Amino acid sequence: MRRVSQYQAAGTNARLKLFALLAAQDVPEAEADDLVAALEAGSVAGAQSGVVELDGMAPASRGAVFADGWDEGVAAVSEALIEIADRVWARRGGRSAGAGELAVHLADMRQRERADLVRLERFVRETVLPRTHPKTTQRRRALEALGEAGGLCTAGTVDSNGDVIVCTLDAGHYDPDDKPSLRDGKPSGWHRAGASIWNDRGAACVPHPAV
Repeated sequence: MRRVSQYQAAGTNARLKLFALLAAQDVPEAEADDLVAALEAGSVAGAQSGVVELDGMAPASRGAVFADGWDEGVAAVSEALIEIADRVWARRGGRSAGAGELAVHLADMRQRERADLVRLERFVRETVLPRTHPKTTQRRRALEALGEAGGLCTAGTVDSNGDVIVCTLDAGHYDPDDKPSLRDGKPSGWHRAGASIWNDRGAACVPHPAV
């Protein structure tokens, strides 16, 4: 959600600057509207093209039922993007690039951004989060997106591929006497994330905050 908000704000600022630059070059307002609408619709259409390429790309190991659901999801997203591009294109000529209208346009965009973020947060909270299992990376990511991961352990390590793995347990979770059978040595705070197990004495660890 943070990235979505960042991109939306950048897009709004770029749109306003483009309107101002076109006005400074005496480009008629209607033509400026058409140019901006074309850019926006083209961007959405480009995203739709990328989504279409995912058709038939479901992992074979997940089975036929998963593949069917995957392709149906691709089709649904593709259709939604086309509808968005159509709406953007239909608005060409309907916005003014005049200086007096820019503030109104900015306020409208910010209102739409807030509404989009509310819908996205609701989707993560009502659809994504309930499908994750406790103490998994997927659940941690969902909680981070909602800004509710403050109570989770922040200890991390780096695997053999160079990927950073962050503990999925609660902060202050470990019992020093509860040593995993896969490791030797005296534990000093064991952490888990999927199949990865490590302790605070590991060279790549980042100690979690005390609670």
